Amino acid sequence: MPYPDDRKYTKDHEWVRMTGDTAEIGITDFAQQQLGDVVYVELPEQGATVKAGDTFGSIESVKAVSELFSPVSGEVVEVNSELKNHPEVVNTHPHDTWMIKVRPSNAGEIGALLDGAQYQALLK
Repeated sequence: MPYPDDRKYTKDHEWVRMTGDTAEIGITDFAQQQLGDVVYVELPEQGATVKAGDTFGSIESVKAVSELFSPVSGEVVEVNSELKNHPEVVNTHPHDTWMIKVRPSNAGEIGALLDGAQYQALLK
């Protein structure tokens, strides 16, 4: 699966896409394949502060529990409440399913992340 160029990627397999002044954050197709069937997603509360590289939640599959790492620092302005009842959408639509939206406090952090081609090269 090609990795869309409208976003940036982390070495921890999260993606971030800027829409206006908000960063949408989710996990990559590679990450959901490694996890297997997702059964639970734990996310921060709206208003929480996240720091680039730090854990912002966890994702649980039938195989394992994995931490989610924030690609950017800032304030959580929205949490995808659909994931509470339907965590499996992370498996079926990983690049369309954001987990949290963050108002970044340091725009430079996004520039330091991988583009689609660099991320794909990392997976090889």
